[in-house]
This record gives sequence, C-alpha cells and structure tokens, in this order.
Amino acid sequence: MTEIPPENLSQPWADDPRKTPPLAGGERETLTAFLDWHRETFELKIAGIPPQRLSEKPVPPSDLSLHGLLRHLTGVERWWFRIQFAGEDVPLLYYSDDDPDQDFGTLDGDTGEALAMWRAECERSREIVANTPSLDLTGIRKPSGEPVSLRRVLVLMVAEYARHNGHADLLRERLDGATGY
Repeated sequence: MTEIPPENLSQPWADDPRKTPPLAGGERETLTAFLDWHRETFELKIAGIPPQRLSEKPVPPSDLSLHGLLRHLTGVERWWFRIQFAGEDVPLLYYSDDDPDQDFGTLDGDTGEALAMWRAECERSREIVANTPSLDLTGIRKPSGEPVSLRRVLVLMVAEYARHNGHADLLRERLDGATGY
C-alpha cells in the first residue's frame, strides 16, 4: 500500500471554499466546525444542478434524490435541535404517520424554497448550539422521555451528514458527472 505523506492528509483542494475544521481545538469548536463543514459539503453537492433535476432519482430502484436528501436533512435539523433538544413546539417537516416518507417520496414544492428552509433550519440549529452553555445540557428525547445531551446531538448530526454526503456524491455523479468535495 502506498503511504500518503502526512502533509497531504489534511490538504484541501486548491479551490475548496469550505472552512477547514481545526486540527486542534476544544470539543465544541471541533464538533461544530465539522458539522458546518459537512453542511457546506452538502450545499456544494447540490450547487449548480438545475432545480428540476434535483428531484431526479438517478439510481433506480432507489428513491434517493438530491431534493429528497435536502428535505430529509431539513427535517433532521429541526427534529434533533429544535424538537428533541430545545423542546420547541414546532411541526414536523415532510413526515406524518400516514406518509412517513414524504421527504424522499413526495417531492412536491419548489426546490429553491426547500433550500431556503434548510438554510433557515441550519441557522436555527446554530443559534441553539451557541446559546447552550454546555454540551452536557440535555433535552428530552421523544417519545421515550430520556435525556439527550447536546454533545450526543452534535455527534449524531455529523454522522448523519457524513452518511448523506456520500449518497449525495453518488447522486451528483450520476446526474452530471461531477465529483469532489
């Protein structure tokens, strides 16, 4: 196996617009930087695709689409930060007991509005994190009633974005051949 020189392990692409997460830093700084890095990665995956193509499902028989991932991640941001952690009484997005797969299956609505909603949910999530003095503070997980710490939510969200950025990478490549980031 070819060894990669250590200086090349963390080198971003020359044109990479994302802010590189710190190589050393506190837990909050590191977790939030990686989450924002993954959010930026996702936004790069959908950038430049004509809006009507975002809803295409280019890998049959999968129901995955970039529009579906956008809607899903919007709902996940709201679910974990606003509903589970902060206890806000806001409606679920793209989910109902009658139609639990609305995020991926029912791709109605404007993709521009979906992107604006995702950005707004990300911003609200950042506000919640910034206004929470300790990663040890907890919200109440529904429906179990168990406590869930902000630390756990941040780690879960980094994993969620990492998984779906992999999906987005494959979908994007199938749509227009673009790879990277």
